[in-house]
Amino acid sequence: MNLAEKRIPIPTQTASTKAHWIDYLRIMLGVIILAKGISFINDRNAVQQLTEQTNFQLSIWGAVHYVVFTHLVGGLFIILGFQTRLACILLFPVLFCAVFFVNITNGFSALNSELWLSILVMTLLIVFILLGSGNFSLDKMMNKPGYQRDI
Repeated sequence: MNLAEKRIPIPTQTASTKAHWIDYLRIMLGVIILAKGISFINDRNAVQQLTEQTNFQLSIWGAVHYVVFTHLVGGLFIILGFQTRLACILLFPVLFCAVFFVNITNGFSALNSELWLSILVMTLLIVFILLGSGNFSLDKMMNKPGYQRDI
């Protein structure tokens, strides 16, 4: 037996085994966003103060409701893998404003953990806008052959 025959075969990725860690990352992202939405509900005055800091001419209460709604519903959709791209697209403006208008005012230092978490979440939103839901998701389950939707 020569060296070529002793070589250990490298498993190839098929469609069913492709990158399960992406699904876990998507679920963790959804949990973080949903937890942030719940914290926004618990402290509505802080959300109002954050939106007032941005100095947008948009209605404050409209912005507060949009931020809270997208965090709650978008986080839940991302966890389940249902319409992940749509949820990420709706959440992206909120995170963009959080990074560039709200959290950056506290300073660009290692101690500003809200800024770094916002940058990480915004980066992951871009990743899931490009990649989609993944294999372990409701979108994938509903696209299987033979699945009938009764609408």
